[in-house]
Amino acid sequence: MTRVTRDFGDTMQKEAVPVVSSDVIFATSRFPNYRIGANNQIMETKDDPKVLSMKEVVARETAQLLEQQNRLSVRDLASKFEKGLAAAAKLSEEARLREAASLEKHVLLKKLRDALDSLKGRVAGRNKDDVEEAIAMVEALAVQLTQREGELIQEKAEVKKLANFLKQASEDAKKLVDEERAFARAEIENARAAVQRVEEALQEHERMSQASGKQDLEQLMKEVQEARRIKMLHQPSKVMDMEHELGALRAQLAEKTRHYLQLQKELVRTKKGEENVTHLYELEGNETLGSYLQIQPCSDNAPEISKCSIQWYRVSSDGAKKELISGATKSIYAPEPFDVGRILQVDIISESQHTTLSTAGPIDPAAGLGTYVEALVRKHDTEFNVVVTQMNGSHHPTESIHVLHVGKMRMKLCKGKTTIAKEYYSSSMQLCGVRGGGNAVAQALFWQPKQGHSFILAFESERERNAAIMLARRFAFDCNIMLAGPDDRAPLGT
Repeated sequence: MTRVTRDFGDTMQKEAVPVVSSDVIFATSRFPNYRIGANNQIMETKDDPKVLSMKEVVARETAQLLEQQNRLSVRDLASKFEKGLAAAAKLSEEARLREAASLEKHVLLKKLRDALDSLKGRVAGRNKDDVEEAIAMVEALAVQLTQREGELIQEKAEVKKLANFLKQASEDAKKLVDEERAFARAEIENARAAVQRVEEALQEHERMSQASGKQDLEQLMKEVQEARRIKMLHQPSKVMDMEHELGALRAQLAEKTRHYLQLQKELVRTKKGEENVTHLYELEGNETLGSYLQIQPCSDNAPEISKCSIQWYRVSSDGAKKELISGATKSIYAPEPFDVGRILQVDIISESQHTTLSTAGPIDPAAGLGTYVEALVRKHDTEFNVVVTQMNGSHHPTESIHVLHVGKMRMKLCKGKTTIAKEYYSSSMQLCGVRGGGNAVAQALFWQPKQGHSFILAFESERERNAAIMLARRFAFDCNIMLAGPDDRAPLGT
């Protein structure tokens, strides 16, 4: 025989449990949690408010989808609706399972009530009261189960409505996606067609340009060939005749110049009454700016030049003034711009003899040099390509190209972007032609920017060297500076 113990308390009031019918319907899929409160009241334990039900989750997701509809793309929107539809289907399935579980709970409560009724008829006294209280509690649970079932039915209806809405929204989203996809495909096809048309137009333009360019090139080649043919027919003979005539004139001029210099030397010797005197040395070279003069022995009795003491002088055309050219102690001397219009004289002293040679007349200027310098004066800065052969009296090993800048206020020597020397015109600056050296002496100059710092620079030509000297002296003179070589300001009287 089954015995029901008194686990519910002796002071429970019967009026707190209303009488219900046995034909009850359970409305929830899970059995509720209960606890005994004050005065033995049955209280349902509340769920954690942080735990959301499936309905609330779906509602929140739907609200978020509606809020983000303007920001999301069509594809993302369709994906969201499909997820919502899947969640609604899952919720519907859970509701169906809850309904089945609720039906099972109703059956269990009915069986329990029937068992308590049968037990009530077999007990008496206090045990009978306990059974009646248990029956009342079961009826109360049945009422609560019925209420939960009603809520479940309402929730099921809302979920069904939400599922229908999400299904319709998903279908609309799919339609919108299809429309957008079709529109995008149409736009892509239109863009492809436009690109293809542009490419065809460019290719056609390129073909036309190549064809026209080829025609122009062929026409130009024909014109050039025709011009060459005309030139070969008419000009070569004249050009060749002019070149032959110029060559002959140059040869005649050189011969006449040598003959003239020889005559001048003989005339000078005749005037001095030295016709019968045997000369040991003579000066060779053109007596013009841009050339160089060299002492040559003309007698077998002449001492070797290397064993003689040599000194060059600069003499005025009337012979009244004589200047020693400091540093000019070699057998070769290249006239510089200061020597133009003056006679050059050289003393050759050996152990037993003293020989003096001089040019037949004043040094002549170089043709066209004055005009060239006047054109350079108009520029603010003129550049000359040079090679540094000596620096501070020592041989410079490298022969890289440097640039000498001759400006209106200063001179500067650079190698690439590196400045080697830069000085304003001053009384300590010196500039003159190199006084002695080899055959290239006419292309070199001596430059001392300041005390203890000097260079010997080789130019590309004699004209460039003389133009640089004249230009620098012209700019220095404008700055009230007399730019010359060492000791050129100290003339010596004859």
